[in-house]
Amino acid sequence: MKLHMRKILDKSFSGLGFLSISLMAASLLVILTPIFVKGFGAFVFQGTVEFRRLQLEKFERGNRADIEREVAAALRARQPVYDMIAVFEERLQSQGFLERNQHSEPLGELKDALRELLGPFPDEPVPIMPRDQYGQTRWDRAQEKIAHVLYRVEYDHSDPARMGTEVLIPREEDFRDTSLEPLFRYVEENAEKMLLPRLTVYPRFLTDKPIDSHFFGGIWPEVLGTLCLTLGAMLCALPMGVISAIYLVEYAGESQLTSFLRTCVSTLAGVPSIVFGLFGLAFFINTLHITHGKSLLVGCLTLALLILPTIIRVSEEAIQSVSPAYKEAALSLGASRWRTVVTVILPASLPGILTGSVISMGRAAGETAPIIFTAAVSVGKALDFAKLQFWQTCLEATPALPWNIYNLATEHEAVDEIRHVQFGMVFTLIVLVLVLNAAAILMRARIAKKLKG
Repeated sequence: MKLHMRKILDKSFSGLGFLSISLMAASLLVILTPIFVKGFGAFVFQGTVEFRRLQLEKFERGNRADIEREVAAALRARQPVYDMIAVFEERLQSQGFLERNQHSEPLGELKDALRELLGPFPDEPVPIMPRDQYGQTRWDRAQEKIAHVLYRVEYDHSDPARMGTEVLIPREEDFRDTSLEPLFRYVEENAEKMLLPRLTVYPRFLTDKPIDSHFFGGIWPEVLGTLCLTLGAMLCALPMGVISAIYLVEYAGESQLTSFLRTCVSTLAGVPSIVFGLFGLAFFINTLHITHGKSLLVGCLTLALLILPTIIRVSEEAIQSVSPAYKEAALSLGASRWRTVVTVILPASLPGILTGSVISMGRAAGETAPIIFTAAVSVGKALDFAKLQFWQTCLEATPALPWNIYNLATEHEAVDEIRHVQFGMVFTLIVLVLVLNAAAILMRARIAKKLKG
């Protein structure tokens, strides 16, 4: 091949490589930017007086005197709304049946919308569920609820070729020429005074327990469960993977059995993760009876099986990449084969093994399917290693970020109400994986530096 043509091909391949990297970076940017922006909103947002009241009552957090003053000021701003409704209800009782029937349903819908915005009315008993005890704790959600107070939704089915079109009808029209007509203008103009939004930084979203199925509170049980599952899987899989790789490279030799074992390992690396989850359920729970149901231990073992093929293959490649001169020098000095492996080959291949560990750790942290049947629960307390014995804690089921993200985004009864929690969990999971990977990369770099120096 001529030198000129070779240069053209080299530049073409370099350009294609750069284009591929640019496209991948752009795709990641498009996908991750909305997640990071909306996920960051779980930690920094405009919190209302209802949020500060909840923090005081549920977590005993904040200055009690200041918060009580804010609550009193918000109640004074809300009182005209309650007074207008009370006056309207009194007059409604004195009217005829047709008038009462005409206004009773719109009034009930209006009161429900106000309860969602401001919480229960002052003369009502305290509801049982925390979600009904407080108004909107976030100003962005409060603005949506204000729209529900001001407008009701109807659907226009006049065009048979199209589905019903959503139409917003002002609620004010339902109470035209009544004492409630001024209420809507008052709510629109005084919403900030009734809720007192203020910039809030909420780092305890990571460490607070969830309240009422994640309507309030944080995600600490899920964060702790994900960390325990990931680290437990690595503790189980890494020693087995490295020992298996050492056997295949240094002891097994080249034979049909060895080739078959390598084929099996490569095949397992491509098996769908849901299969590992079903295997963990069938083998560890139903056959070995390690536990009677889901548990942290079974989840760790299942995830360990999932990442084991990757660790074996990467460790095998890392061991094979060590220069044969190292092995020959150690053997010539009288070291046994095992001593040579432990003191010479394994340390030299450790950076490559850690690379495989980084990849496996990220996969273990983000997998959902294997832990659905073996470890994860939708609602549960954080694992408590302080009060319980370690072994008892390992036999407890645990919430985990991957499963709870899926559950909250698809199965929760109020999906739209907790979008900030969903994005906050995704943001936390991505950051958690990045932190674990960064720690492993730094460890690998330090080990590689020691080996060179």
